Amino acid sequence: MRIAVLIAASVLVGGCSQGVGGDAEQAEPSVSAPTTTTMLTPRATTPTPTTPAKPPDAGADTADVIAFIESGQSADASQFHSATREGTTTQLGDDVAFTTPSGTSNCMTDSKNFGGALACLVNLAIPPLQPPDVYGQWKGNWVDFSGPSIEIGSAHGDPGRFVNGTGPELPYGQALAFGDYRCRSDPEGLYCVNYAHQSAARFSDAGIVAFGCLQKVTPPADIGEKYSC
Repeated sequence: MRIAVLIAASVLVGGCSQGVGGDAEQAEPSVSAPTTTTMLTPRATTPTPTTPAKPPDAGADTADVIAFIESGQSADASQFHSATREGTTTQLGDDVAFTTPSGTSNCMTDSKNFGGALACLVNLAIPPLQPPDVYGQWKGNWVDFSGPSIEIGSAHGDPGRFVNGTGPELPYGQALAFGDYRCRSDPEGLYCVNYAHQSAARFSDAGIVAFGCLQKVTPPADIGEKYSC
């Protein structure tokens, strides 16, 4: 009988020990998963499209006109040292000649007689009328841009520099640099700057627009219209 009681007591003590041990194991802190760091997805940036330079309007600052001209693609000046008339090509040496794609402006320099100054025959819709007492062949579309002045309309007894015809076409968007000048061809017109005098002009069939120091003045008796610095 005593043996049976001892066995029962041993079983009871063993059961309690297991219960305490089990609770102890459950009380131990569990290993938690590491905190996940939120990764920020880089924001995709949309490239800003390149906006073509806008052709300057009348009254624009000279700096804006120059920036527009200089933003044109540089033309190879070596391709503009000749002029063609009725199938005959004449080499112009250091002078340049070019026309706009529309044919509105036919331009040429003359180093021998006018120090490399630029002149253009522009198909003006309303050219200046021939002044009184001016004789000879009136060319209201003859434009001389020397830098410090622009003269529109004058009398000429001969074709002058244009006797050799016309130069190659200067494509729209291209800019040609020569001497003190740079000219850019554009559908709005031909834009030219004279760096020496910081003066500029736009040539188109709608008329001549002067920029910078060039202001309209009373022309000499033998000139149709004039702008001067």
